[in-house]
Amino acid sequence: MNPAHTLTLGGDFPVVLGLGAFLKNTTTLIDGDCAYVAQDVGHTDSVPSILAMEERVRVLLARASALPVAIAHDLHPDFPSTRLAIRLAAEFEVPLVPVQHHHAHVAAVAAEHHVTGPMLGLALDGFGLGPARQAWGGELLLVESSRCRRLGGLRPLLQPGGDVAAREPWRMGAAALHALGRTAEIPARWSGYAGADILPVMLARGINSPATSSVGRLFDAACGLLDVHPVTTFEAQAPIALEQMVSRPEVLAQGWRIVDDMLDFRPLLAVLADLSDPQRGADLFHGTLAAGLAEWVIGAQAPASPRRISFSGGCFYNRILSADLGTRLEAAGFEVLRPDRLGPGDGAISLGQAYVAALGALESAPCA
Repeated sequence: MNPAHTLTLGGDFPVVLGLGAFLKNTTTLIDGDCAYVAQDVGHTDSVPSILAMEERVRVLLARASALPVAIAHDLHPDFPSTRLAIRLAAEFEVPLVPVQHHHAHVAAVAAEHHVTGPMLGLALDGFGLGPARQAWGGELLLVESSRCRRLGGLRPLLQPGGDVAAREPWRMGAAALHALGRTAEIPARWSGYAGADILPVMLARGINSPATSSVGRLFDAACGLLDVHPVTTFEAQAPIALEQMVSRPEVLAQGWRIVDDMLDFRPLLAVLADLSDPQRGADLFHGTLAAGLAEWVIGAQAPASPRRISFSGGCFYNRILSADLGTRLEAAGFEVLRPDRLGPGDGAISLGQAYVAALGALESAPCA
């Protein structure tokens, strides 16, 4: 079995493994100047997919020039890839390198473009565990070599029902109303959906309603408010439909606020909550999201003020957002780097993990 992707890295790196994410899992072996990325095994939520992941690891190891010096994995302790990393590190007696999900997203773009110096990274997706077990997904990061610092995130929304809210965007619409101080409207507005009558109590008391900074869930909130696929049958169905409705992105004046390091789109959500035209809402949402993100990036306070930024995370499959935001940042003097080979989704996570581990191994190596 040959790797699905082979990338050159522009340097000589030690042998390391990155074991990927829970969804769209891949494994990456870095060896010398090459990164070998195995075929995506899908979501590691079944025995066959977990066994396939382990098989791909062994195949990659068989082609390595030496035993790995480090095994990199996601911060989430319950991922099958994390548990496999623990076993492999014990087997080879090498260090484990935990890499935060969004750091890995940005590092994957850095690896593809041979970047080791400072760069900004926008990581916009559905979920990644933060270092204090937060639900992240709308992050502005400063990455340099193996190091990462969070410069800011989206203002969190509650996610009523936890993961269920990712499949039922009406719940995120309800969370948006709650954030706007309009909790009492929820039962009547979504009276046809099971649980609408108890959501106000859940949100008010924080019961099974973790806070999330996810742009993916912000898309869901917009879809819920605009009645675009309130309940979905496949991943990202509602946001994809919202993108397809866009005719011409439109910026809502004062549709966002930036407070310290936090980007807040509640003013936009307040307008969408009372809008009867979903197509107009799609135009407003996409244009305002791109404009707000651009202002946030341009105003970010970072050492050395790097003018290079990467786009990563599954929300960048949205071509309207990617193009509009890229145009705005390039006009402001930024070099925008995109994940051309592996795409912006979780299939690139293992590459980013391995790149962080390889750079860290070089930094800690004794001088010759």
